[in-house]
Amino acid sequence: MATLEQYEAFVETIDRGSLTAAAKRLNRSLQSVSRALATLEGELGVELVRRTTRRLNPTPAGLALHERLRSALKDIADARAEARRETARVTGLFRIGASVLFAPNFVVPSVVAFLHKFPDVEIELALTDAQSDLIEDRLDVAIRIGNLGAASLKSRKVGQLRRVVVAAPTYVSRHGYPRKPDDLSAHLCVVRTFGPEGDAWPLTRDGAVTRTAVKGSLRCNDAAAANAAVLYGAGIGLAPLWQVRPDIDAGRLEILLPEYEPPPIQVSAVWPNSVGTPARTRLFVEMLARRLAGERI
Repeated sequence: MATLEQYEAFVETIDRGSLTAAAKRLNRSLQSVSRALATLEGELGVELVRRTTRRLNPTPAGLALHERLRSALKDIADARAEARRETARVTGLFRIGASVLFAPNFVVPSVVAFLHKFPDVEIELALTDAQSDLIEDRLDVAIRIGNLGAASLKSRKVGQLRRVVVAAPTYVSRHGYPRKPDDLSAHLCVVRTFGPEGDAWPLTRDGAVTRTAVKGSLRCNDAAAANAAVLYGAGIGLAPLWQVRPDIDAGRLEILLPEYEPPPIQVSAVWPNSVGTPARTRLFVEMLARRLAGERI
């Protein structure tokens, strides 16, 4: 396939009217430019220029290709220039909001990488499990799990979190395994009082998500405490996999009802709906999305 350099050589040859002028303009050898033109014609199987003793004249096919390529090359040059300008503007204080548990493992690595790439930036992390008001809390961007918040915010999906039903071996040795969602009604479940699920867990049956009512002796408004309660045998829990993976890997928790696993929950970046997205926000969100795409979450 022809390279960008070969396309550039062809466009300059048509613009300048000769291989020599094109080579001089591109600061390349005459042989390099001549070879690029020959390679392009060979690949396309069509004559692009007619050679005379004085000048190279484009064929109709050459003119059509020249028009398209010239516009495309300008767009590429403009995009490169814009990227360089935006990179140069990444300075100042950058405030990022995220949840207390999620940030250390999944946001902080991107924060540190961002600081290495843009050393003129200062980042302030504002961590809370409550949903922040971006304007009131002066946040440039917030990383949210599930609910995005105000519809007026701009947003981008950056990842998704697998969720699992889990219990400690000590619990299932006493109470047995649930075999289907309806069996949960006969079990103790640790209910999280925050978030949309509460005591109605979204389990997947025959490809459809249905709410399964659960109950238990312990209700909790904190994720870490809820997970700890499940670990100590208080009941069955529903949790994002990343929160409980170390305990699953170590055999301290077991995944239950795997064939009825809840649908994943979306992770999004949100930021104020101002005119245009600031370069540092866009660049950080892109970096975070790339990193989360490679994580086992």
